[in-house]
Formats: sequence, structure tokens, C-alpha cells
Amino acid sequence: MDASGNGNDYFVIKAKENGVHVIGLTRGADTKFHHTEKLDKGEVMIAQFTDHTSAVKIRGKAVIMTKFGTIDTES
Repeated sequence: MDASGNGNDYFVIKAKENGVHVIGLTRGADTKFHHTEKLDKGEVMIAQFTDHTSAVKIRGKAVIMTKFGTIDTES
């Protein structure tokens, strides 16, 4: 949990190439894309899950760091 105790932990995405897409997906009965960002090599995005965001899809080569560990994409 984060410092406020609400469970909205932060995670970090670092692009390993130009054009990495970070796509936020909504909560609710119908999952939809609601936000996209494009990162270039070396750019870092700090994000968190919210009342509106239930999942994040990442396209491209990136490193994702969470409290659970580090994930390195293979695309």
C-alpha cells in the first residue's frame, strides 16, 4: 500500500526504445482504453492505479518496476 493506505501503489516505466506506448484501461463492466502516453528511449513515467484505471498495457521495449519486482519486456 502507499503512504495513504488506499492501495494505489506507484510503478515506474522506463522506455528502452523510442515509441513505447503506455495505455491505461478503465474499471467497470466494460474495459476501455482511456489514456495513452508515448515514451522515447530513456524517458521514465511514474504512474499508479486509480479508481478509473484498473490495468496498464505497455507496447515496446521497457522496464517496469513495481514493489513486486522488475519486469523487462521482450518485444
